[in-house]
Amino acid sequence: MKAMKRQILIHPDPRLKKACAPVADLSDELRNLAEDMLETMYDAPGIGLAAPQVGVLDRLIVMDCVKEGEPEPVVMFNPEVLSSSEETNVYEEGCLSIPEQFAEVTRPKEVRVGWIDMDGNPQEKDFDGLWATCVQHEIDHLNGKLFIDYLGPMKRQMMTRKSQKMKRELARG
Repeated sequence: MKAMKRQILIHPDPRLKKACAPVADLSDELRNLAEDMLETMYDAPGIGLAAPQVGVLDRLIVMDCVKEGEPEPVVMFNPEVLSSSEETNVYEEGCLSIPEQFAEVTRPKEVRVGWIDMDGNPQEKDFDGLWATCVQHEIDHLNGKLFIDYLGPMKRQMMTRKSQKMKRELARG
């Protein structure tokens, strides 16, 4: 089956604020969803996408932080941060569900993440730099948290209003 692009939900959407259920069993349907999500992410273009961003409340994320050269897609079912460094990094983050808006967010510089891969095998890996930021950002989505939730109330409200306006414009076509 060929992967297809999915519609990305735009904030504010109640589905983006819900915690997702763990994936109990890897079905072909979920594997197809992962392929669709990679297709959608590359097309957007973005470096990460979580299932709730395409309206599916399952613990699934995809990411690829390689900017040039061979892509390195990563698919994670039930990802969780197992440990994180004391040291932090500040990255200017954006989100496909909050288009064209960016803000600096401070997160742990390095994280160890455990997940189930496409073949149902448990995996563990250390991520740092942009990969660490991306995986934490996407796992936040699975817990109903957006990057703007790390910002002060004024900046968060301003970005939400901009996003609402863009959402209305997109709805009008």
